[in-house]
Amino acid sequence: MRNRCIAITVLVTIIIAIVHCSSKDDPAPTEIATTPQETLETIAINDTNAFDSTTFSDTISKNSNELAALKGIEDEDFENAATTEKETTESSATENVRDTIHIKSQKDPYLADKIDILLRRYHPDLGVILVVDTKTNEILAWGERRDGKVQNKPDWIGRPTFPAASLAKLVTIAAAMESNRYSLNTPIPMIGRHHTLYLNQLRVPEKYNGPTMELSEAFARSANPPMALVGKNVGAKRLLSAAAKLGYNKRFPGNAPNASSYTAPDTGYGLAEVACGFTTSTTLTPLLAAAQVRAVLTKKPLEIPWARDMAPFAPQKPLALDIGKFSENTYYGLRESMIRSVTQGTARKHMSTKNMARKNFDALRLGGKTGSLDGTDPAGRYDWFMGFAETKADPSKSIVVIVMQMHKEIRSQPATQVAATIINYWAHQNLGFKK
Repeated sequence: MRNRCIAITVLVTIIIAIVHCSSKDDPAPTEIATTPQETLETIAINDTNAFDSTTFSDTISKNSNELAALKGIEDEDFENAATTEKETTESSATENVRDTIHIKSQKDPYLADKIDILLRRYHPDLGVILVVDTKTNEILAWGERRDGKVQNKPDWIGRPTFPAASLAKLVTIAAAMESNRYSLNTPIPMIGRHHTLYLNQLRVPEKYNGPTMELSEAFARSANPPMALVGKNVGAKRLLSAAAKLGYNKRFPGNAPNASSYTAPDTGYGLAEVACGFTTSTTLTPLLAAAQVRAVLTKKPLEIPWARDMAPFAPQKPLALDIGKFSENTYYGLRESMIRSVTQGTARKHMSTKNMARKNFDALRLGGKTGSLDGTDPAGRYDWFMGFAETKADPSKSIVVIVMQMHKEIRSQPATQVAATIINYWAHQNLGFKK
């Protein structure tokens, strides 16, 4: 066995030596490329999967962009934003080329560009985003996506067919506070699950000793049964009065926006449905939602947000409405309930450091209301966030953010997460944290 191994080793060594000598004596081939371009051509001839020079250049460019991203360069201008969109979007070819004319014409083009990128990145079946300066009531930025592409006109910010869902609870808590029957801490029976509404959840025994929920907590956690009970208690008349002060059923000049709908039957299960937003009959436009949030923050009668370059979709100058106002106590209750939605309620998960830089989150006071419901025009699942962000050090520096999305088979990112991303970007640009 040992002799056989030695013989095999010797044979292999002799073969290798012969091959080496044969290769050394071969003449230098004249076909070998001597330039990078010739190298590419040679590869293309011999490899059916070879890349061409254009692909190679694109690869180098992409790698450079990725390296820049690692160094902390942000999409704060249109060129960098276009690169980010190219790398991240998976939408159709119609969205690969961006029309930035409508972006540059907005009050805050950088914020508008960020909104545009988010719509292309998450591509909801329908998406409407609106950001308003609380102090001036001027629209800072907007974005819309539908029919498979981002739109260059804000023609759906005033569309009145979107179900308000739980955003209608703002009417209920306002009516409750105005009635002087409720405070933020008033306990309300909590029967069954939060997100259902059955007749047995509305039948409270005379000597009820079960679980309860404070009024502001019921609003913050979007609990249907207790809000329905409050609505039935205050009655349809007070609900309709509060809805009028929040701009429902109001025809605005030039239909900007169109009239949002709020109707409440006198009694019964229908009244309970309306009080908790568990019906598609209550509709809300994103433009009116922004006006409602600003009215809560400023404690003033409703005013429709405006912009100089958005006619006929929004007023071209401030539009004050003579529809009355709530008491100071009611405005305080609405504001605190919206804040509680972020600190303890349905907006807590995404309106957090999970989607915001710690320095921005700590510097801001956040509030809002979430809502979701199936709708029919267009058909799909509607997902809302209406809210605000104000600087703790200077409350006059504040914005209102509205995000309304509709999903069909595939759900996009939650509206609250999109809103948090927008607020974080606004804070980064305006709170003096940039280096």
